[in-house]
Amino acid sequence: MKIVFFDIDGTLLDHDKKLPDSTKAAIKKLQENDVFVAISTGRAPFMFEHLREELDIDTFVSYNGQFVVFQGEAIYKNPLSREQLKQLHGDAETNNTPIVFMNDKTMKANVRHDERIEISLGTLHFPHPEKDETFYHDRDIYQSLLFCNENEESKYVGKYEKFRFIRWHEYSMDVLPVGGSKAEGIRILIEKAGFAMEDVYAFGDGLNDIEMLETAGTGIAMGNATEAVKKFANHVTDDVDNDGIYNGLKHFGLI
Repeated sequence: MKIVFFDIDGTLLDHDKKLPDSTKAAIKKLQENDVFVAISTGRAPFMFEHLREELDIDTFVSYNGQFVVFQGEAIYKNPLSREQLKQLHGDAETNNTPIVFMNDKTMKANVRHDERIEISLGTLHFPHPEKDETFYHDRDIYQSLLFCNENEESKYVGKYEKFRFIRWHEYSMDVLPVGGSKAEGIRILIEKAGFAMEDVYAFGDGLNDIEMLETAGTGIAMGNATEAVKKFANHVTDDVDNDGIYNGLKHFGLI
């Protein structure tokens, strides 16, 4: 049986964060054709509930592989080191680079308000989180967001043994466990569900999709992906705004 993983932003959702009609029709056709459909995203589970409901999808890799759900059941959890989160929190406050802590249910910030948080999360159509700087003290945190520009990256990258950083916005980087990725989440899911990697198709457009595109049996980059991403794909489909999902699935005879 074949399975297709879809990134969300710039892949399932267009540049205005809307689901194209052609994409919705393509997903429905895949399901009718008995192709298993899943999501693979950097987003938190609470950030795409409505999308899962609209597309009737109950299997996903979230937080770039740190929280994996198969048919509604969590099968893998890989939280960030609490000890190193405490270190990161201290450094972030010293450097005036705010941070957001995220578990599977919600997210909290270490500051009451910061424009960098508002602008970055605004691109995902999410409001500035409430302040709770102790949120990570007694909860598993699967991803954090560190709000700094590229010139400030050197204060963090390579300085935490258990963390890796992936930029997703001009003002923000994802903070992930070392070794964690969408590709690793997919490996765990397909092993648990009994799929073979050669039957895995994956669509994506961002830097956090590179390992997924490289690992999947067939990696498909969106036309709106950067050249740095496209070179790791087996195929480049059209832009998300130009029926990229539909055309890509059609190209491989999946619909």
